[in-house]
Amino acid sequence: MRPRMPNSVSPITPEVVAAHGLSEEEYARVLNALGREPNMVELGIFSVMWSEHCSYKSSRLHLKKLPVDAAWVICGPGENAGVIDIGDNQACIFKMESHNHPSYIEPYQGAATGVGGILRDVFTMGARPVANLNALRFGDPKHPKMKALVKGVVAGIGGYGNCVGVPTVGGETNFHSAYDGNILVNAMTVGVADQDKIFYSAATGLGNPIVYVGSKTGRDGIHGATMASADFGDDIDAKRPTVQVGDPFVEKLLIEACLELMATDAIVAIQDMGAAGLTSSSVEMATNGKAGIILDMDKVPCREEGMTPYEMMLSESQERMLMVLKPGKEPMAEAIFKKWELDFAVIGEVTDTDHMVLTFKGEVVCDIPLGPLAEDAPLYDRPHLSLEEYKVWANVAPLGDVPESTDIGADLLKLMACPDLASRRWIWEQYDSQVGADTMQKSGGDAAVVRIHGSKKALAMTTDCTPRYVYADPYEGGKQAVAETYRNLSAVGAKPLAITNCLNFANPQRPEIMAQIVEALRGMGDACRALDYPIVSGNVSLYNESKATGGGSAILPTPAIGGVGLMDDHEKMATIGFRGSQHEVILIGNNEGGHLGQSLWLREIHGREDGPPPPVDLTSERAASHFVRDLIAKDWARSVHDTSDGGILIALTEMALASGIGITAAPNHLRGITAWAFGEDQGRYLVATDHDDPDEIVWLAEQAGLRAERIGRTGGADIQLLSEVAGYLDIVIPLTALREASDSFFRDWMEG
Repeated sequence: MRPRMPNSVSPITPEVVAAHGLSEEEYARVLNALGREPNMVELGIFSVMWSEHCSYKSSRLHLKKLPVDAAWVICGPGENAGVIDIGDNQACIFKMESHNHPSYIEPYQGAATGVGGILRDVFTMGARPVANLNALRFGDPKHPKMKALVKGVVAGIGGYGNCVGVPTVGGETNFHSAYDGNILVNAMTVGVADQDKIFYSAATGLGNPIVYVGSKTGRDGIHGATMASADFGDDIDAKRPTVQVGDPFVEKLLIEACLELMATDAIVAIQDMGAAGLTSSSVEMATNGKAGIILDMDKVPCREEGMTPYEMMLSESQERMLMVLKPGKEPMAEAIFKKWELDFAVIGEVTDTDHMVLTFKGEVVCDIPLGPLAEDAPLYDRPHLSLEEYKVWANVAPLGDVPESTDIGADLLKLMACPDLASRRWIWEQYDSQVGADTMQKSGGDAAVVRIHGSKKALAMTTDCTPRYVYADPYEGGKQAVAETYRNLSAVGAKPLAITNCLNFANPQRPEIMAQIVEALRGMGDACRALDYPIVSGNVSLYNESKATGGGSAILPTPAIGGVGLMDDHEKMATIGFRGSQHEVILIGNNEGGHLGQSLWLREIHGREDGPPPPVDLTSERAASHFVRDLIAKDWARSVHDTSDGGILIALTEMALASGIGITAAPNHLRGITAWAFGEDQGRYLVATDHDDPDEIVWLAEQAGLRAERIGRTGGADIQLLSEVAGYLDIVIPLTALREASDSFFRDWMEG
């Protein structure tokens, strides 16, 4: 038995254990792992490493079922970010992560440090970041806190991303009262690296020096990982000290210094200090390298007086990295970091003990075996309802009778002005989308497109999820989230390659919430397998619910998906806006159902969130996407848009507003006009073409087993519907009125 270290702060009582987020059973496991009582430093380390945020103890069992392999996958889950082969000895490195709890407590810094953290995950592996995206979920705009939360989050994303010099090119923003007490801020970064210059986190080499670089350590962010692993009570304001404070200018220096050192042969392993800071980075490096580690806490650069080892190990101060260097490379590395005006300190070395040992003022203050700390962290098979039992619990009303719209034009204007469909220009105009001069398509289309510098290749990227679908049917909703990213990438002409995810759910100890997790992951896995579209990285954020005054309870289940695809020739890129007048518009994909269950039309016009979500036919999804990409490659279609929220009429309106060119469309008379206009059937694309024979495209689609239908022609300055449904229909809605409706929500809300 190893000697017991002194308790330098306070005795370990049940109350202290509970305050660290450990259950009685988990604390018993700590005692068994150590063979003695821990001191406060060791208890703090166990608490963060065994937190939900770091250990995935409620989700790990189910995450293992997801498909992670493909011929083009270089590195899947387990490292800082996922890595895929994009040819020419280049790799794309990307990941998405959450910063939900901090952003609710302190929206500017919470969002800003979320951006900083995900940037570090990517450049840690040797990639230069080329793009940022975000997926944001806010509560009811009428909630008294919501305007300030939106302003703070958007300002934080822009403030950090703009200053660090990485373009913010895309994302999504939704509103629902379920997020009143717990907003979601998910950040994604995409980077590019040479395949022979990818860096991993495994610490190896007995005696190799461990160095700390970047900013000094402060007391900000202590217990951040633990806070992110619990729901909100009424003490939200008291948790402000757990929110980190970021400095994007230091992050920019850190990026350049790390990439400069990476151009040498000095680095053995590298890890950013994210959640749980120095604790997680050191533990993960040692564990991945099957080694031990010893750190001298007296050598950790600190910006505050009298910091204890407990505070140093649990601090989540930003802009910091941990590296293992080859012996003798320290002076060269130090010179690089000093040139960039960053801290550099040798704080320890790699050992062969399989233990984490910390010393402070000449004493051993921590000695923990690494196996129990990392690989043997708690793993729970939480009880969960079956899908059928869940649907009974969710009690979503059956769709029942849905009346025909009495005024299609008025419904369209109202939908275009609703929070979920209104123009996001107010948001994305605050982001620098052009820095680096390689952005070819930014927010407002189906996917962002960023050229790979100095080449004809480009990366397409998108984030997607429809939480109301996931709530009504987690399995179908999980499938749909993956399929929509696949469609959006295909709509610009990119071949979808892989996804990252950010799995946002409420309390997994509730069987109904665990059912959402299990079934959504099952749907995601089935979609990824059917589409040959593996998951290479991700993040899980649980306990997203609030008991705080004025807040709701559980969020809607929100498995946000970030998709990345490759375009061989960016000159072939398709865009959302019509390219000219007298172009034929063809609807490709399922065109039969007119599915109104869980539709925005039903919610916004009738106040109902009824019915099942639209089903996802994965075979049809794959076939339609391949067909549309082929049309784009042939230059037969340069204006493409998938239909999703709001249905066909919303998609046509978005294409028209993006170009200023109207359309005259003829709704299918075999179905009601409402279902045709606003049904949210999946797997569909609108393609505008100036091909000499549009019927050839229809015929080719049918030969590929797809439905296809000519539905309109571009031209004019209106959306015009002509049909024979209950008599002759002639609806004309000027684009000027639609643009005013689309712009009005954010303008009036933020200026009101």
